[in-house]
Amino acid sequence: MFEVLEGGIQTTVQDFPGRVGYLALGTYPAGPMDHFAFRVANLLVGNSQGTAALEVTVGGLKARFHDRRVLAVTGADMHATLNGRPLRLWESVGVEPGDQLEMKTVKATGFRAYVAVSGAFDVPDYMGSRATFTVGGFGGFEGRGLKKGDRVPLGRGDGIDRLIGRRLRPSLRPPYASHWEIEAMRGPQADPDYLTPADMEFFFSHAWKVDRNSNRMGVRLESHKWQWARTSGGIAGGHPSNILDNGYAVWTVNVCGDQPIILVADGPSLGGFICNATLVYASTWKVGQLVPGRDTITFKEVTIEEATQRARDLDATISERSIDRG
Repeated sequence: MFEVLEGGIQTTVQDFPGRVGYLALGTYPAGPMDHFAFRVANLLVGNSQGTAALEVTVGGLKARFHDRRVLAVTGADMHATLNGRPLRLWESVGVEPGDQLEMKTVKATGFRAYVAVSGAFDVPDYMGSRATFTVGGFGGFEGRGLKKGDRVPLGRGDGIDRLIGRRLRPSLRPPYASHWEIEAMRGPQADPDYLTPADMEFFFSHAWKVDRNSNRMGVRLESHKWQWARTSGGIAGGHPSNILDNGYAVWTVNVCGDQPIILVADGPSLGGFICNATLVYASTWKVGQLVPGRDTITFKEVTIEEATQRARDLDATISERSIDRG
């Protein structure tokens, strides 16, 4: 049992890759915003990479353990402590009955941390996943963020002693910063039919500021006056960003009027605005660590071959070969 003493700003149960296969029914996959930190946390405690774990946004989580477990915290530094003593990130530690985990607020860079426990969080499977879909209010623990008084069941955890002291190799730990380079491919609606070549050149060279009104549905960026390749959306609407409603790709950049919005884990599955670029698999984790109202990003255009290789490299990093044993 994992007893929640304080739920924090937003703490949800997630799994990876989330609830796939339901875009046609209007349901985005959910899952972790930063799948790199999430998957590594699970590996450190002996779980499979996609097993249910916690995503902690900004901080504020406080919880008590009721039995022996192995714990790992990854992602943004939130001054995590175990019984008041500092807890090292990207490493596994043993916990005893009565031990208390506390996570304060983000220390410097990054925005989300991940908490994995041996045996995993044993919440019900809903539509093939245990991920919390915050917009629909289902999945995870009662379809919502954790709050004071919740008691979240844990699965059976074996081999505790051999799992203590595991750590992700320091050279593989991602650097967090205030400016991020995020790889993406252009399209499905870009130049020359919707935006001009100059628009797309600006898109891939400008340092975009992350708007403070960002969440698990969409990460908004600053507005920009586009040149546009057409004067209107025709029958789809008066603004040139309008198109007939169509399905949105996961982790695509939706241009709604003048504002680009990265549609993220809980994003809308369809709509009537263009999407001028789509993030590649190996870059999406970075978006989970963007600090709204402060961080900036530059999109780097990559080819399909480069995107495929980056995906292979990332998955190779998130493996047992990258884990040092204490």
